[in-house]
Amino acid sequence: MKKKITILLLFYVVVLTAQKKAYGDGEWLNFRVHYGLITAGSATIEVNNVTLDGRQVFHVKGFGETTGMTSWFFPVEDDYQSYIDKEKDIPYRFIRKIDEGGHKKDIQIDFNHNTLKATIFDKKNDTITVATFPEDAQDMVSAFYYLRNNLDVNNMKIGDEFLMNMFFDRENYKFKLKFLGREILDTEFGKVASIVFRPYVQSGRVFKEKESLTLWVSDDDNRIPLVIKADLMVGSLKATLIQFKGLKHSFKIIVD
Repeated sequence: MKKKITILLLFYVVVLTAQKKAYGDGEWLNFRVHYGLITAGSATIEVNNVTLDGRQVFHVKGFGETTGMTSWFFPVEDDYQSYIDKEKDIPYRFIRKIDEGGHKKDIQIDFNHNTLKATIFDKKNDTITVATFPEDAQDMVSAFYYLRNNLDVNNMKIGDEFLMNMFFDRENYKFKLKFLGREILDTEFGKVASIVFRPYVQSGRVFKEKESLTLWVSDDDNRIPLVIKADLMVGSLKATLIQFKGLKHSFKIIVD
């Protein structure tokens, strides 16, 4: 009888843990992007169940573009995709296809987590290279989805930092995220409890300094981004969540 009770308890723990996955098939997020006071563009991120090389994975697709007058003098079309293992939260394929004012890249990276080798297909320059990456490395897109599922914010203190291996283009990086605290945020949907983070970025071509990026995430089981602010070398950028559907958990709004 004791053994049966133990097995049942283990089963319930597994089920409850599985229910705490932050995202799932059908999630769709839509952001409005401002450059200073100007509405500069829009971005969407969606998650779908697909099969890749016989594996059931999440296909995360992010697309952003400039709109209106901004697209006249600086047209941008950014397409980022990641194919993520549903259980292990690791990427199998990453796609980066961008056109930013004539600066173009078209890269596909296939990750072999058995050999820790990444095969990089540079479609623009028609080259194939192979590079090594550390165990459990993430790409630019999968990193955020890994954090949504695995970062234990309940035990974090203000100023705590989280380190993670990231593979970007052809190089390995140590991605660092700092916990800044909690804040009640006024959103398109009402007041929402949020968790505030500072992802450290490379200063130079795009960002003004390493601490130029701030991220507000919903303080619920979804962990969806609500606002992203960035201080750039020229001006500032702000992306705000304006629409969503297909969330895995209820979205909590604070009622006064």
